[in-house]
Amino acid sequence: MNRNIIDVFFKNLIGITALFSVLALGAILLFVFAQGAMPFFTSTASGIRLVTQRIDEITVNGTAYFDHKTFIDIPENTSFISIRFPSPNGEEALDITIDKTEKDPQRMLIFNSNNEIDIIYPEAYVHTVSWPQTAGIASLQKRIHVITPEPPYSLKEFISGLEWRPSRDKIFGIFPMIAGTLLAAFGAVLLGVPIALLCALFMAEFLKPKPASVVRAGVELLAGIPSVVYGFFGLMVIVPFIRTTFDLPSGNTLLSAVIVLALMILPTVITIAETSLRAVPLSVREASLSLGASKMQTAWKVVLPHANSGVMAGVILGISRAVGETMAVILVAGNSPQLTINPLASVRTLTSTIAMEMGYASGRHSEMLFSIGVTLFAIILILNSFILWYRGRMEMEL
Repeated sequence: MNRNIIDVFFKNLIGITALFSVLALGAILLFVFAQGAMPFFTSTASGIRLVTQRIDEITVNGTAYFDHKTFIDIPENTSFISIRFPSPNGEEALDITIDKTEKDPQRMLIFNSNNEIDIIYPEAYVHTVSWPQTAGIASLQKRIHVITPEPPYSLKEFISGLEWRPSRDKIFGIFPMIAGTLLAAFGAVLLGVPIALLCALFMAEFLKPKPASVVRAGVELLAGIPSVVYGFFGLMVIVPFIRTTFDLPSGNTLLSAVIVLALMILPTVITIAETSLRAVPLSVREASLSLGASKMQTAWKVVLPHANSGVMAGVILGISRAVGETMAVILVAGNSPQLTINPLASVRTLTSTIAMEMGYASGRHSEMLFSIGVTLFAIILILNSFILWYRGRMEMEL
């Protein structure tokens, strides 16, 4: 009786834990996808916003604000903004006419003041108005920052755009980073997977059990090394080697990233592939050898195809790690968002962009980094789906 109660308790406990885990994972994915989709469907704000600097008292369209430190929101349908605030030379008056038919944010606002003003355009969708006569020192001048809402960004321009300038011009094109990610990942796979399969086949079929166990332990130890250690090794060894060998001003190139990623995926692919090869029944090997095949022929033509499912699983994990790697790539790739197929040129990956810019990004820039994360998820999903389809097709042919 007690045993049945304990079994039912743990069954329900495991079920509840699994349910909450699935719900938590779903909530995380929903949050990321919602954040990533927002830039393409919504504006950054419903209307124009004002930010005052060194102005203690200000009146905007008849409403007075005192020591206002946050945004002053202007209603969406407003076409005229009247700003008044006191100064040593009398009341300062600034009138802003909003031309809603103008698509260029730099020409959307028309300013008119009763005194001399300076207007600069520090970044897209932002105008900064300053009054030079209010203080002799530029850092003490009274300023008003007028921020117009950024419209929804084009998904086509986001995916196919060739420029990434988030700070000044608000241009978010990630195609060079998609290309850099795929080139680095596929280069690592082309370099690392054949070596990994040869190592796994040698350990499973040709190496004696005791030496194989020692090598296996070493490979598993390599799999546990943090990625930043691989990146540091690449920065100190591979990058100088590439720079010296090819006589380059900098060794932080796509080739350096490919070599480091190939080293990183080796332990994962070797471990899973070797486990799958050792799981092939002994009867399969004996049947091949009894028909006159050599040990090498048996390993290549019989054992390896028989373990195809496990080997492909190792390759999938290797590709996923190469595509999603961040720290090591930041250290060795150079991080230049340029479109190139030259292995000796600097590139930037999607993960590197997120890691380097998320700490200071805000507004539309921050939302676009979430969109990059969604794009990365989609790329990994497409690649894994294609590999699984290809594996199923190969199993049908066998």
